[in-house]
Amino acid sequence: MTETATLPPVLFLSHGAPPLADDATWTRQLADWSAGFDKPKDILMVSAHWENAPVTLSATERKTDLVYDFWGFPQKYYDVTYDAPLAPDLASEVDRLVSVHGHHVERDESRGLDHGAYVPLVEMFPDADVPVVQMSMPTLDPQGLFELGKSLAPLRERGTLIVGSGFTTHNLRWFNPAAGPDTTPPAASSEFDHWAEEAMARGDVDSILDFLHKAPAAQEAHPRSEHWAPLYVALGAAYASSGIEAKTAIDGFWFGLSKRSWTLT
Repeated sequence: MTETATLPPVLFLSHGAPPLADDATWTRQLADWSAGFDKPKDILMVSAHWENAPVTLSATERKTDLVYDFWGFPQKYYDVTYDAPLAPDLASEVDRLVSVHGHHVERDESRGLDHGAYVPLVEMFPDADVPVVQMSMPTLDPQGLFELGKSLAPLRERGTLIVGSGFTTHNLRWFNPAAGPDTTPPAASSEFDHWAEEAMARGDVDSILDFLHKAPAAQEAHPRSEHWAPLYVALGAAYASSGIEAKTAIDGFWFGLSKRSWTLT
């Protein structure tokens, strides 16, 4: 990219479960979102569904199967494919950048994209023509992931789209298939979503990193923080290269969970 070229945004998206593919509203929102920015050179995905230390990168030497990391769904969800090109150059650059900042990086050539990566990518880049590599979260420590994200910021200069994939609220006790996707969300989900919207609009990184003490209903919205944690990486990547300017790209609720997603520029 030239010095005057626009940097790719950094995204945090609520990724949905496999039945997201059946939700006409959400799939359209994801498609419209990706149509609003230039197609990236490649994509670095950080999903809530891959925690592994040290930092580990998915397959870059040979194509491997998707990771169908869910159970009890109809067969059609296990038949989904997403044959995106491998991204060895991106993986090497990630290795270089995070190693400089003290992280040891490993490769797992048997690891494909999990549903936190491929479910939204199927909707956003349906042609599967953008190279993708997935990176594990080596910790759930907010500051540690924020610093990791900062080390990745130079990737934007080469045209890489950095995507944190989680969920703005994620309490599966709220998930009631019988109620339908448009059911009224629990108060705790609505309260946390409203707080998150305002904190992101202010660029209040300190509060977001300390959400357990700053956000209403934090423990209910995230009994475990892995679906909030990819946001820390995204914030770090945006903060280090352009500061935090967050715009809600998708809002609303799905089976009571906040699907709010942001573009960071």
